[in-house]
Amino acid sequence: MYDIILTFITAFLMTFFAIPSIISVANKKQLVDLPGERRAHQVSTPSLGGIGIFAGTIFAIILWTPFRYFGDLQYILCAFVVVFLIGAKDDIDPVSANKKFVGQIFAAGILIFFSKIRITSFYGLFGITELPLLASVLFTFFVIVLIINSFNLIDGINGLSGSIGVLMAITFGTWFYMVDRVELASVSYALVGSVMAFLYYNITPAKIFMGDTGSLLLGLIASILAINFIEQHQVIAVDHIHAFGAPPAVAAGILLLPLYDTFRVFIMRMMKGRSPFSPDRKHIHHLLLNLGLSHMQATGVLIGFNILIIFLVYQLQDIGTLNLLIVLIILATAMTLLVYLLLYLKHNKAAKLNTYDKKQAL
Repeated sequence: MYDIILTFITAFLMTFFAIPSIISVANKKQLVDLPGERRAHQVSTPSLGGIGIFAGTIFAIILWTPFRYFGDLQYILCAFVVVFLIGAKDDIDPVSANKKFVGQIFAAGILIFFSKIRITSFYGLFGITELPLLASVLFTFFVIVLIINSFNLIDGINGLSGSIGVLMAITFGTWFYMVDRVELASVSYALVGSVMAFLYYNITPAKIFMGDTGSLLLGLIASILAINFIEQHQVIAVDHIHAFGAPPAVAAGILLLPLYDTFRVFIMRMMKGRSPFSPDRKHIHHLLLNLGLSHMQATGVLIGFNILIIFLVYQLQDIGTLNLLIVLIILATAMTLLVYLLLYLKHNKAAKLNTYDKKQAL
């Protein structure tokens, strides 16, 4: 327990005291994110906060993870370095999506082939239990890259991606500590400490953004924790006090907001004949801003929804993987439709007021 607490404190302090220097250097060198049509901010803001998150996270892990557990982290830390280099390069001098994708595949390959982080079972979903090796490898590649990019795509307003990352890491990290996976608990709480320190500077008015460096690292760690959460249930006994029913659905519930929003936006773009990777302002946080919410209000609404979902998957874990996934999709869809309904009512009201004003002018 003391190692985990020290990991959290060290990561927090390292990032907290590093970010002001990063802000200063970024402003001097004009390494800033400029306002634009698709941007949700109005002033030029440094976008290198991910460097502070990476530094705090990796330093705390190396310093405080007990030596007997550290060997399991060797290749995970290598994957961290890969996504850090991709993200830092993109934040300083933007790179193409294809190059970022290749880098993500490389990091995923390190995890799959060296750390043996793979999804090996569907737990009976669609009648599938154990996956053949090739299917396991390919599906794990897909899941890692999906989760990495889902965090990158929701990083659009102040506090959102970081807050979801903290919530995710606390949930997974606490569970890993209880099942004696100390190395993964250490990774989780190092991330919690560094991201909480970053959020101090990212809350409106934001002094810095995490950039791709931070969002890619968050997504990578989320994928590592989620896959290990699912696979750990093949090791612990079914009647273990901390075992969950429907582990894949529970993991999906913890990451529901970024995963569902990514799928929803991709499907909408393809239905319109566009590339799923073409940018727009259709993400759920953009819709909430269009409703008139501030950055922090929108972040609060979405984090509240995510907390509710985590509570529900805990309560409904015994209904089966497929049934729980259906419940999650219904809830996420209902929340999205509610936002669209509120937008429709807002626009309809504005149109009526505009018509009324024109009649009065006549």
